[in-house]
Amino acid sequence: MSSIEQLQLQPATQQQASVYLPYVQGAKRNFLPYAISLYQKGVLEGHRKIEASEHVPFVASWNVATLPSDLTRCRVQFDGNAELSYELMLASFEFINYLIELIENYKRYRATDFSQAFYRKLLRIDE
Repeated sequence: MSSIEQLQLQPATQQQASVYLPYVQGAKRNFLPYAISLYQKGVLEGHRKIEASEHVPFVASWNVATLPSDLTRCRVQFDGNAELSYELMLASFEFINYLIELIENYKRYRATDFSQAFYRKLLRIDE
């Protein structure tokens, strides 16, 4: 299990990235080869930033789908506690976009954490 620092991601090939290009817009495309590489690992450790509190460690794991429209099942467990496990199903291209945001956040803040939008979907806040 590894955080982004430990993974030392090698960018995916142009051929692998080209499959996802129609689903990724603008500057986010710069991170696409790294997001695909991270996606292919199927697991990631990080810390959820909580305001005015300790950061909460998490482990995210997911199945690796072949096509952008195939479903990916992502499971996130917080603090090593099975009762704090959440799962969602989404198209792999959507999940790749969340991984791009995670990599952007990492570059900006040096923190391995998903975006607010990802957690809203994971915790079904907007449903």
